[in-house]
Amino acid sequence: MINYQIILEYLGSNYVGWQYQKNGASIQSLVEKALSKILKSKVKINGSGRTDAGVHATGQSANFYSEKKILNKFQFLNSVNFFLKDTDISIIDLKRKKKSFHARHSVKKKIYKYIIMNREAHSPIFKKRSWQIKKKLNLPQMKKGIKFFLGTHNFSAMRASSCTAKSPIRTITKAKIKKKKNSIIFIFESKSFLQKQVRSMVGCLKYVGEEKWKPEKIKFVISSKKRNLCAPPAPPDGLYLEKVFY
Repeated sequence: MINYQIILEYLGSNYVGWQYQKNGASIQSLVEKALSKILKSKVKINGSGRTDAGVHATGQSANFYSEKKILNKFQFLNSVNFFLKDTDISIIDLKRKKKSFHARHSVKKKIYKYIIMNREAHSPIFKKRSWQIKKKLNLPQMKKGIKFFLGTHNFSAMRASSCTAKSPIRTITKAKIKKKKNSIIFIFESKSFLQKQVRSMVGCLKYVGEEKWKPEKIKFVISSKKRNLCAPPAPPDGLYLEKVFY
């Protein structure tokens, strides 16, 4: 058996998320179906993580085992993407890996990006690809607030009630904000994230930007470990799994 890694790009708006679910089409199910057609055998893929419904990816990673050796990478990519042409999913790279490689267990860090479109007029280009907030946000205050996420914390206040992670302890190694015209872009880096953690962090920063909270309130909410004290999570529309490192 040969172990292959694939890098995927997708818009998650029309899907129930990465993982199989009974209530609709998932990224995983559609990719497995396309790979199985090309390789003419049932294929099971392991993703680096489970993106939620509506969440996008520019660098999702997955691996699968195949009895057949893929001789022509570009022909393979063209063929599998042909079967994905009616979806919002594309496989953009293929790499042969050691048998011990696992897309989720071998992860060293991940980068998530979140985009807020901060202007009055709606953006048809970024519809379902960002969170539009019409009120002007206080960027300097948000930059102060985001620093409280850095380091190792118990993020119980910022995890979904349905989160299945064994521990709420996570280490954020990068947390920054940059502005590009009317877009406010948040970057978070960690080995792993809890379900809805990034969206919850962005929701808290939105409160800071609206001056509902002072930046220091974020530190208090984290230390409280109480979900009911957290701001509502940002919608999935603006969230992107940008890159996975091994």
